[in-house]
Amino acid sequence: MAATIEGQDRVMATAQQIVKSLNTSKDVTEDMILIFSSFDNRLSNITDLMSDAQISDAKADARFEAAEKIVLRWDSSSESSRHSLPWEDSPVEAAEYLSAVDEILQLIEDLTIQSDSEIMDRAESALQMAMSRLEDEFRHILVRNTVPLDAERLYGSIRRVSLSFASNDGEIEDFESFAEEDQVGYCHERGASLVDDLCVDLIHPDAMGELKEIADRMIRSGYEKECCQVYSSVRRDVLDECLSILGVEKFSIEEVQKIEWRSLDEKMKKWIQAVKIAVRVLLSGEKRLCEQIFYGSELIKEVCFVETAKGCVMQLLNFGEAVAIGRRSSEKLFRILDMYDVLVDVLPDIQVLFTDELGELLCSEAQAVLDLLGEAAIGTFVEFENAVQGETSRKPIQGGEIHPLTRYVMNYVKLLVDYSDSLNTLLANSADESESDPLPSDYGNNSQLGDMSPIARRLLLLLTSLESNLEEKSRLYEDGAMQYIFLMNNILYIVQKVKDSELGKLLGDQWVRKRRGQIRQYATSYLRASWSKVLSCLKDEGIGGSTGNASKVALKERFKNFNACFEDIYRIQTAWKVPDAQLREELRISISEKVIPAYRSFMGRFGHQLDSGRHAGKYIKYTPEDLESYLLDLFEGTPGVLHHLRRKST
Repeated sequence: MAATIEGQDRVMATAQQIVKSLNTSKDVTEDMILIFSSFDNRLSNITDLMSDAQISDAKADARFEAAEKIVLRWDSSSESSRHSLPWEDSPVEAAEYLSAVDEILQLIEDLTIQSDSEIMDRAESALQMAMSRLEDEFRHILVRNTVPLDAERLYGSIRRVSLSFASNDGEIEDFESFAEEDQVGYCHERGASLVDDLCVDLIHPDAMGELKEIADRMIRSGYEKECCQVYSSVRRDVLDECLSILGVEKFSIEEVQKIEWRSLDEKMKKWIQAVKIAVRVLLSGEKRLCEQIFYGSELIKEVCFVETAKGCVMQLLNFGEAVAIGRRSSEKLFRILDMYDVLVDVLPDIQVLFTDELGELLCSEAQAVLDLLGEAAIGTFVEFENAVQGETSRKPIQGGEIHPLTRYVMNYVKLLVDYSDSLNTLLANSADESESDPLPSDYGNNSQLGDMSPIARRLLLLLTSLESNLEEKSRLYEDGAMQYIFLMNNILYIVQKVKDSELGKLLGDQWVRKRRGQIRQYATSYLRASWSKVLSCLKDEGIGGSTGNASKVALKERFKNFNACFEDIYRIQTAWKVPDAQLREELRISISEKVIPAYRSFMGRFGHQLDSGRHAGKYIKYTPEDLESYLLDLFEGTPGVLHHLRRKST
């Protein structure tokens, strides 16, 4: 029984479909009905089926015509409708339009009107008009609801880390020109840290629903390509404008390499900040927009995001590549390391944003630029090492002061330590890092050397080169005593920079103790070279007798020679400069401890023999207190002459 009923249903359904598909005149249709009835008495009620089909078609036609009327009213190509749909002023009319589009789509999808070719053509034409209108409206909503980038808010959300050194102009100077400067230093601002939870609206939230409604209809109608093109075109322009606001300009590789350093430095700083903002704010925001607007269409949202974002990403990467392959010079190293660090930092974010095949190329490009920046950083560091080794300026520094090379290298190296993590990674993977490089023979044992990180090892070698260079430069001074003042000043400066920074941890206490011992040796050598002749004038030998009957002629000659030697030293060494107050004071104390007691003793033994004579003050010009006072003028960098001599009272 059940099988019989099922068979009857199939027959009725087939007949109903045949009737529904008839598109003939009434007479022909009636003839067809008689034929069907003669085949099977079960089709005797075909007239009723025909009636139902005609009623259904009439309803479908009415629904279509109502929908078509609404679409035609807003035809974007007609003269009578040049304005946009009233999404904001009259959301009811906008909803009515979308409902009309839904109606047409439903009729087409349900095959309700396909039996009537004329109606079908009209439906496809109406749908095409609707898509053209929705495409325009999609563009208008995107444009007028774009939220301008608030650069001040973004920059206010960036935590800055500044590392500064005293300098005459506050900028990093080129290594090649450092020797021409009286004072060398730099002020370098590390890459800033973006607040993690920073999130901005790229499009007014109120417009998101409208955009999704339109996107859904366009995708459903098979117009996903046009929808993606409109979306990507508008949002690409927005991202371009955002990069411009962030100070990132469009340059070719050739143009970047022609930019002079100070200007390039500023552009590199802006690039570093822009990369963080672009990836973690702008592109992340664009990803969210695509996910919301194209929800449910995985491929389309990925295509739209990649097409929107790739121009922005490639503009940033092209600048990074141009810097990486440009001319290498020491002042660029820190900016290059900043660029490397920021790209290392955001690369995982880029890989998360571009997860499918469409984004693989961008991820590969980002990795390639990162590798180039790493190579540029190591190459620049190696050039800096070579420059320190090969620096051969032959002009002695006035007063034996700290050499500009020393200032430059130590400030440079002190700053390099802040990049230890990056440099250790790069050096460990670099062919330039050789374990066979000779290390100072006095530096610890093999186990200590083996424990050194790659950057510590390289910095140790670099400072050893600097010390050797300073030894050579000390020989430019003809005065042996001044050689030791020069070495003391420079080695102490190096030690202080090491102790006051993370360098101390890298090089260790033994390295510092060794250099302090060197300074003490230089001080001893200075005293011997500078004051031995003065002290020889205060010895008993060669004055022709004992304390009571020494030759007055010899005594006069001794005091006269002493005065001449002391005045000569005073004239010369007041012009010498010892910048460190503690070292300056220690040197004066050392001189005083050797000279004053010897002078006081010599005067005590022989001074009375000249006191009673004529012109005694001509020979005994100074009291021990006078000498002690004059010693305080040494190493101030201001030449002095003893014009107004105080005579010893008689």
